[in-house]
Amino acid sequence: MILATEARSCLVIVLAAGEGTRMRSALPKVLHTVAGRSLLGHVLAAVAQFGASSTAIVIGPGQENVAAEAKRILPDAACFVQQERRGTAHAVLAAKSTIARSKPDDVLIVYGDTPLVRPQALAQLRAPLATGVALAVAAFRPADPTGYGRLIIKDDELLAIREHADASAAERKIELCNGGIMAFAGKTALAILERIGNGNRKGEFYLTDAVETARGMKLRAVAVEVEEDDVRGINTKKELAEAEAVAQQRLRQAALDAGVTLVAPETVFLSADTTFGKDVVVEPYVVFGEKVSVEDGAVIHSFSHLVGARIGKAASVGPFARLRPGARLGENVHIGNFVEVKEATIDAGAKANHLSYIGDAFVGAEANIGAGTITCNYDGSAKHRTEIGKNAFIGSNSALVAPVQIGDGAYVGSGSVITADVPADALALGRGRQVVKEGWATRLRALKSIGKRKTHSRD
Repeated sequence: MILATEARSCLVIVLAAGEGTRMRSALPKVLHTVAGRSLLGHVLAAVAQFGASSTAIVIGPGQENVAAEAKRILPDAACFVQQERRGTAHAVLAAKSTIARSKPDDVLIVYGDTPLVRPQALAQLRAPLATGVALAVAAFRPADPTGYGRLIIKDDELLAIREHADASAAERKIELCNGGIMAFAGKTALAILERIGNGNRKGEFYLTDAVETARGMKLRAVAVEVEEDDVRGINTKKELAEAEAVAQQRLRQAALDAGVTLVAPETVFLSADTTFGKDVVVEPYVVFGEKVSVEDGAVIHSFSHLVGARIGKAASVGPFARLRPGARLGENVHIGNFVEVKEATIDAGAKANHLSYIGDAFVGAEANIGAGTITCNYDGSAKHRTEIGKNAFIGSNSALVAPVQIGDGAYVGSGSVITADVPADALALGRGRQVVKEGWATRLRALKSIGKRKTHSRD
């Protein structure tokens, strides 16, 4: 989805230099996750969908992990370091060379901790620049504006952003607040940014002063109202949880709109990259981690947990199933209750209905995995594969010690420990021979009865 409809170039600068101090975490704030994706990842995804010509990310010193995350998502993005934390305008000027070199028509400033920002909000903010406006500021109406900067507007012109602490009683009654995100006309962006002073209490350079700076240069500034969620910043774990709730609601609604049956939507948790085919049914209390795709007609039963898995057409998963990264289920596969699959391909029509672990394996079409079967894939230092042929039958409570191959159509007797390959259509038994001693139980009970009588006689 490309929303930048004009042939105007647009540089997006993402400010991602924040630490995780208020999050009570050593992890940089923008690397915390919402719906299985980092806060920064959400912002960059929105920027990519918006259709930016180029992107720059400003990080703090020692935040190589933030730079790595940015490069993973947008390999062409340029990263800059704000060596000293001297305010938001100072952070933007860390990317000054990119603005000067690329000479974009428009420059958007967004924040790496606003994971709910949508590409349409960025396009909405940018639109006035095409009409000669030099600066557009995102505005929103919170239920409680306390603590937010107020937007001073007269005759549709934005005159200033007044911080709550500096606002008069009349200004504090203004409902329209500063959302932080800004759009600058490229030809005057650097001139405005470089004129912002630091005559505030903290001696820092604030983007909020860009409005009065632009007005002092006889340039037009406007406010563009967007939804509060588009500018919702994350500073605490409480706010992170609130953003998660909004993201989940959006994802559930998108799934429902696409035709997915969510029996109890509020109990299903999705990742930002979860994909569904047609006529998929998801029962209550299912968690989708990253990189899960579900094809047409599949049913995910209650209390299942899926991460990094591909579920084929008409497959059935759960209840209480766990699919780990690398699980690949073919068409009409059945993975039942308390079955765990990891790094394994289960071919069409195969079944593992109860209490099994299948790891580092291939299970052929129409094979049956009995209850309690495990693939013993780890020898303490390395992983090994188990290959199970099509139409093979693995009896209950069997242990397949990898590396091992079970041929097409082969049978493994219940309770077997299989340590060697089994040819096609063969029967393998790896258990002790059963011994039956008739009358043994009767004699045992008789001996116990004599013992009890002797004990009572002594008493």
